[in-house]
Amino acid sequence: MVFSSLLFMFIYLPVVLLVYYASPVRFRNIWLFIVNLVFYGWGEPVYILLMLFSITFNYFFGIAVGKYKGEQKKAKVLLKLCIVLNLLLLGFFKYYGLFASSINALGLITLPVLSLELPIGISFYTFQTMSYPIDVYRGDADVQKNYISFGTFVALFPQLIAGPIVRYKDIASQLGFRPTGAEQFSRGVERFAVGLGKKVLLANSIGALWDIYSASPASELTVVGSWMGILAFSLQIYFDFSGYSDMAIGLGKMLGFEFLENFNYPYISKSATEFWRRWHISLGSWFRDYVYIPLGGNRCSKGRQFFNIIVVWALTGFWHGASWTFLFWGLYYAVFLCLEKSFYLKALERSNVLGHIYGVLVAVCGWVLFDMPTLGSALGYYGAMFGIKASGFISAYDIFYLKSYALTLALSVFACLPIGKRLYSGLSENARAVLSPCLILIVLVFCTAYLVDASYNPFLYFRF
Repeated sequence: MVFSSLLFMFIYLPVVLLVYYASPVRFRNIWLFIVNLVFYGWGEPVYILLMLFSITFNYFFGIAVGKYKGEQKKAKVLLKLCIVLNLLLLGFFKYYGLFASSINALGLITLPVLSLELPIGISFYTFQTMSYPIDVYRGDADVQKNYISFGTFVALFPQLIAGPIVRYKDIASQLGFRPTGAEQFSRGVERFAVGLGKKVLLANSIGALWDIYSASPASELTVVGSWMGILAFSLQIYFDFSGYSDMAIGLGKMLGFEFLENFNYPYISKSATEFWRRWHISLGSWFRDYVYIPLGGNRCSKGRQFFNIIVVWALTGFWHGASWTFLFWGLYYAVFLCLEKSFYLKALERSNVLGHIYGVLVAVCGWVLFDMPTLGSALGYYGAMFGIKASGFISAYDIFYLKSYALTLALSVFACLPIGKRLYSGLSENARAVLSPCLILIVLVFCTAYLVDASYNPFLYFRF
């Protein structure tokens, strides 16, 4: 079940909210726990058992780590065991097939290749559950002894399958008492509508253009066509993922939760360093706090710092998917981050036009590695982009698609910039009070009309 579906918007969500607000406060987490599991198991009910297993062993490990916190050696052993179990669970379901096929290709030994369906959102909820015992061990969070409350945190449906990655310490206090009111609920509806519009009206529309060019052989791509295609994907993945994050944050507000922001206009960045402070903020901060800083961060020699960056970004790339292209995508950013820290980051920050051009080019070119299925196909696409074995500079088809998608491209580029938000914030409170419900209604009507007729409604981050 996805947020941008008629089933979710007009059946599941209204029922959840109706029962939630009709229930006494002490029963609300129980209701959320139940509907979270229903939401997660809608497509593959068998994976409810996997979710319950993950909740249960992390719950008991958290209690054990808290119990022996005074005996650091025992607590550390328990914590390491918990982390290993979480990573084994993630590794088996997400990466076993890749490693088995890669080892088999070497011809040394033969491993059985299992046809396992990837449990939706396993990368997200594994990182969330791992953060809990780590924070208990560090003293950043208290032990949660209520199983239902802990299960509600892990399986909370707004952010369960695609983030943002919510750490236990950030919402621990909200698992008990959550203030709810009309103002917070209305802000949640508004935020949900913004995300829904991004996903349905922008990501789905511009994504159709990328489907055309990504399906074309590299030898048939022109320079203009290949750039137009990857620009379309850059916009699609931003509106797809940031739209989902907006919807998650909005749904959280409707239920009384406050989630941290996950995107902050990443395409206005002047560097790769800034881009990753603005893109998928919850993932970047997770790796910073639980991997980069424990490795030594930047409080070490330059060589060690570069090693830490390479490790973190190799893991970041691999976290996104069981494909070697994701690893190369992570290393691609590691190279730019090391270069920026060594030579020209300060110059980029002082520059306006050149910095922004550089930031956009690095991000857009990186998406080729991210979405292409193999390194060979990515290199072929790069060749077309930079005129190596391209079929020409521009074709009649490119002109046709450029004209057909000109308005969508223009609206999408505009929506990537903070101009609209600033204009809206500049309005008086009375003007916003009148305009907001009108815009919400318009978005909901257009999105509903689109979803009634359209069969194209992919969600890119489900595969992670």
